[in-house]
Amino acid sequence: METPGPRSRMLASSFEKGLFACRWLLAPLYAGLAASLALLVVKFAKAVYALVLTVFSGDSDQVVLGTLGLIDISLLANLLLMVIFAGYENFVSPLDTRDHPDHPSWLTHIGFSEIKLKLIASIVAISAVHVLEDFMVIGMITDRVIAWHAGLLMMFVIAGVLLALMDRISDPH
Repeated sequence: METPGPRSRMLASSFEKGLFACRWLLAPLYAGLAASLALLVVKFAKAVYALVLTVFSGDSDQVVLGTLGLIDISLLANLLLMVIFAGYENFVSPLDTRDHPDHPSWLTHIGFSEIKLKLIASIVAISAVHVLEDFMVIGMITDRVIAWHAGLLMMFVIAGVLLALMDRISDPH
């Protein structure tokens, strides 16, 4: 096999640099996720306002449901932040925040495998909140809806266990 000439090496190098630069196409996606995080803050504020009104006019079950809604929004916000930070750090460019006093310690050592597990754990938690909300209003929804939500929760749990098992098998360290 003959060795590539200088022109061929230069063409390959330019092509590879272009491919590597494509990672920056992800940056607008992470900016969009950050914008959706800001929208969740608005939704959270609206839910807090509704909860405050419910405390004075509703029963305790409504307060619990409102609180579960706040937990749901905060879990989703945590999930978004994790995807934004870890995705940008792993796929686009290192975040230059190591000297910042609030720098999350997990950010410097989390890999793709850990991201998957944290994501599935967050999805399981969000799904569990929805199932708990269903049980709080059990007389207002059908058994079929409850069964579907509980079944989906179990599928997420099984998927999380299988992902963890696959990661453990592929990297036993």
